[in-house]
Amino acid sequence: MLRTIKINSTIGLKGGKNVFEKLSNKIALRSASKGPRSFARGFSSEASGIRNLPLTDFSEEEKMLRDTVSRFANETIKPKVKEMDQKSELDKGVLKAMFDQGLMGIETSQKYGGSGLSFTSSIIVIEELAKVDPSVSVVCDVQNTLVNNGLIRWGTEEQRATYLPKLANEYLGSFCLSEWGSGSDAFALKTKAEEQKDYYVINGTKAWITNSKEAGLYLVMANVDFSKGYKGITAFLVEKGTPGLEIGKKEDKLGIRASSTCEVRLTDCKVPKKNILGGVGVGYKIAIETLNEGRIGIAAQMLGLAEGAFNTTIPYLYQRKQFGQPIGHFQGMQFQISNCAVDIEAAKLLTYNAARLKDAKKPFVKEAAMAKLYASLVAERVASQCVNMLGGVGFTKDFEAEKFFRDCKIGQIYEGTSNIQLQTIAKMIEKETQQ
Repeated sequence: MLRTIKINSTIGLKGGKNVFEKLSNKIALRSASKGPRSFARGFSSEASGIRNLPLTDFSEEEKMLRDTVSRFANETIKPKVKEMDQKSELDKGVLKAMFDQGLMGIETSQKYGGSGLSFTSSIIVIEELAKVDPSVSVVCDVQNTLVNNGLIRWGTEEQRATYLPKLANEYLGSFCLSEWGSGSDAFALKTKAEEQKDYYVINGTKAWITNSKEAGLYLVMANVDFSKGYKGITAFLVEKGTPGLEIGKKEDKLGIRASSTCEVRLTDCKVPKKNILGGVGVGYKIAIETLNEGRIGIAAQMLGLAEGAFNTTIPYLYQRKQFGQPIGHFQGMQFQISNCAVDIEAAKLLTYNAARLKDAKKPFVKEAAMAKLYASLVAERVASQCVNMLGGVGFTKDFEAEKFFRDCKIGQIYEGTSNIQLQTIAKMIEKETQQ
């Protein structure tokens, strides 16, 4: 029997204490001299490891993380969702709360002020946030799976020490690759970086850039030598306020409206050589490998979106009556409910399989593409079906299914379109057969 579970907005918040802190005391040691810490930052990196868990299972710490992020999303983010969507603007209080709770530096070592957790932990957080607002989820996703991971893997010690603490506590990060003339062919980019003494001068315009309006740090891809093709592409760390860096047109989007998507313009923008990430000409490798990881994040966002649409729709189907019984009792409706549930479960298995493989340092590129491809298709199917099952009210903004339906479409477009994922999967299969 299905039941509607109502969230008590006061749970875990008495006396102003956050939900993460109360639970972290039960599972991790913390130093009283360092003051209060968020739940996410209370974990030890060892506690969140793989531990040879079955794909369908989670450690006790991961379950705790999942449950408390869910509570945080419902208590802190949910009351702001409609307003953020209408204004097409991320609420500053929501963003600050995410930093305060340790959700913006999940894999970043505690040495740099982060939470020191696993990649799977990031995926859990992204999924839970998306159940409430996919817009907020993608803000967290880009921060953790693209920008932070890029610095963690490719940064010098000086770069990590300078930027990772800021990204964990105050700076939103922005990944600047796409341009108006380079979408799926992202490496046809025209942004140019010219060497001058101890710095480079960057000129070009980036398009469709997530987090760009609020960002404090931009990871910018530019070509230092077009004669070398993609081997000239180099990644630069550009701070907000750098002369020549300007945030341009903000897109008026169908969905995920609270997440800013703008142009990033660079005009004679001087960036010191010490801010090159990974070395000259390594930008192509950084972008490809980082996006492979990021696709698992998008899969988690789309998975959470499908679950959010489903979970907010199902209770209505057992309350709304037609012909003397709840509409959820009709066989035709039961078939639709079951199809949605199976789709969600399959997407979950694909997503966490890819995440576990990544954490285990095993090949995951094919699995990441599969997860992103399938979860984005499931998000659209489930969100659309939920609107249908709700009937007339599903077409109104009074019910959440309408927003989930608008938010879902982007999943098949950004961080590699569905066709690009299909191409990647086919190439990996061909490679496997030739080994």
